[in-house]
Amino acid sequence: MKKQFEGAFPVLITPMNEDYSVNYEGVKENIQYYLDQKVPGIVVVGSTGEFVSLNDEEKKEIVRIAGEAVKDTETDLLVGIADERTDKVLEYAKHAEANHADGLLLINSYYMTPTEEEAFEQFKEVNDHVSTPIMMYNNPFTANVNLENETIYKIDKELDNVQYIKESSGDIRKVRAVADNTDLVLFCGADDLALESYVLGATGWISVAANIAPNSAGRLYELVKAKNYDGAKELYKDLLPLCEFLEDSGKYVQIVKKAMDLKGLNGGPARKPRLGLTEEEVTKLKGLMEKLD
Repeated sequence: MKKQFEGAFPVLITPMNEDYSVNYEGVKENIQYYLDQKVPGIVVVGSTGEFVSLNDEEKKEIVRIAGEAVKDTETDLLVGIADERTDKVLEYAKHAEANHADGLLLINSYYMTPTEEEAFEQFKEVNDHVSTPIMMYNNPFTANVNLENETIYKIDKELDNVQYIKESSGDIRKVRAVADNTDLVLFCGADDLALESYVLGATGWISVAANIAPNSAGRLYELVKAKNYDGAKELYKDLLPLCEFLEDSGKYVQIVKKAMDLKGLNGGPARKPRLGLTEEEVTKLKGLMEKLD
């Protein structure tokens, strides 16, 4: 690990051509944009990157491109390695490690609804086979499991490579419990709780909004770090409506893709069954982007 992860990490979309093929040149251009913005880290092949809609070859090529882009920079690379099958998770983990990943983002199996014991064992097996830091991802909305606090505490205590947690339950009480009772480095995973999570002890934000407004998202962390809470609250007033739109719309992938197109970058369509934005949603997005950078 180059350093302890901190700050707002945009979780990147996977740009696509009009025929729904992956736009690999667009992947390179988008990553370079974020490197030029001096973001502290990026995440690829996550939920916002449509990982469940990508095949093995596509995932691995995106990771290869990202690794090559960041390997000689100060920007950290987190790679999503989730799959229903633990053997596939391990395959993705090894590929990420071979391609300059600084961290591995892992959510428990997301269809089978694992028990707490099964979730723990999956994290343990990955922990025992990698040397790269793991970020545990708790998101009951996509994985059907809200990891119990005691399971999180056990993972923290027993699994040395699990050093981070992306907490996306939307429950500020769980954020507080993790901050107060573990040594895990806490990252916010609920865009509409970013400021609150920082105040409770989060040192980072895996941010959908940071795709659209990387500088605004980055400044929010810096303001809190400097204990400029008044400044953070003022900035949050502009950021929060975008965060709420992303969280509440059910179209966070499509919103970011349209925003990238509006910014002159690479977005394109999302793979079906996702549908594009309505004209009303596009108009709303344009309005939300006006105050942000």
